[in-house]
Amino acid sequence: MSGAALQDVKVIDLTHHIAGPYCAKLLADFGADVIKVERPDGGDSARRLGPFPEDIPHPEKSGLFLYLNTNKRGITLNLKDAKGRAALLDLVCEADILVESFSPRVMPSLGLDYETLRKINPGLVMTSISSFGQNGRYRDYRASELALYALGGMAYVTGEYHREPVKHGYNQAQYLGGMAAASGTVAALLQRWRNGVGQQVDVSILECVTSTLFSSVLEYTYGGMVARRQPKEGSSLRYPAQTKDGYILPTPGVMGDWETYAEMAGVPELHDPKFDTPAGRQLHSEEVDTLLKSKWQEQTAQEWFHHAQEWRFPFAPVQTMADIAESPQLKERGFFVEFPHLVVGTLRYPGAPFQMSESPGRNGQQVRAAPLLGEHNEEVFNSLGYSIQDVANMSPPTQVPSRLVGEG
Repeated sequence: MSGAALQDVKVIDLTHHIAGPYCAKLLADFGADVIKVERPDGGDSARRLGPFPEDIPHPEKSGLFLYLNTNKRGITLNLKDAKGRAALLDLVCEADILVESFSPRVMPSLGLDYETLRKINPGLVMTSISSFGQNGRYRDYRASELALYALGGMAYVTGEYHREPVKHGYNQAQYLGGMAAASGTVAALLQRWRNGVGQQVDVSILECVTSTLFSSVLEYTYGGMVARRQPKEGSSLRYPAQTKDGYILPTPGVMGDWETYAEMAGVPELHDPKFDTPAGRQLHSEEVDTLLKSKWQEQTAQEWFHHAQEWRFPFAPVQTMADIAESPQLKERGFFVEFPHLVVGTLRYPGAPFQMSESPGRNGQQVRAAPLLGEHNEEVFNSLGYSIQDVANMSPPTQVPSRLVGEG
């Protein structure tokens, strides 16, 4: 078995919040040496976002920050200061990749735009993640997760037909943007290995959202049809149904055979010819609902899940986070990883979203907890030839008070 896929790849992480740190985390999980650069006065904004143990905010205890920054080293630099920028340029000289998630105006205003950095390091791959991309009329507009869902078209097709549009739970657009950025970064690195030339990877989170709606876009392009939220009527098999202990998604699947479905469900009345076609089932949807509603409640969600899967129907239980944490499938694949953090203690985290047979990355091996603010200042800057005093001048002390170390 070979080493990690991105072993010896050096990454500078200038990102904050979610999308950028997730991109850099994926690179770190597969072996890259990622140095996260934070502001000395508070660091990444994710440090102030929960969840927190006992719901008490603490910059070293944010569950979001701890997850997004595993396997990274951490330093602090004031990029508004000339000394801080000079130190960053020293890092750039030795880097393969730089990932940043500022507004498109910020890096040029600091003299750290791609054209400047490529003169220092022609092989640099610079990945820039922003809401709308590095150009276009919305380039400098601000956006929230909800705004990206609305502008990207996802909200319009999500929710109930007669209700207002809604978004999915949590920050799915941010994670989608981070994953796309990691893919683009690795592709650019592969090209650099072929021709020795770096490039800028421009990631628009808006475009990442819209790219998932390719079928809706094609429907409009080909036929002028505007996809929208589906009506509740006639769609009982597309919505979760209540079971003895929870909910099951009782879909027959795209190519599911209705006669077999009726036999699997144990409802002989469903063999009536009026239910044979999708149009017929929609026309008589109330009858279908009535016949199946009480049937689903005879067993648990897990019992229906396994029973339907034996018949090759893609049923799925609607799982809570507690269910997912105990999922036998995820456990058998080693998806969750546990390792200690100096302040919070041992925590359980989701692992990398894919596995590689010959270059496993850090999952299940030596895993580094997310860095304390400025934890690796001396280590990183000493390797560049800076003295301890130089480090102190560039970044004020940011160590966690000793009284907090080890607190849960």
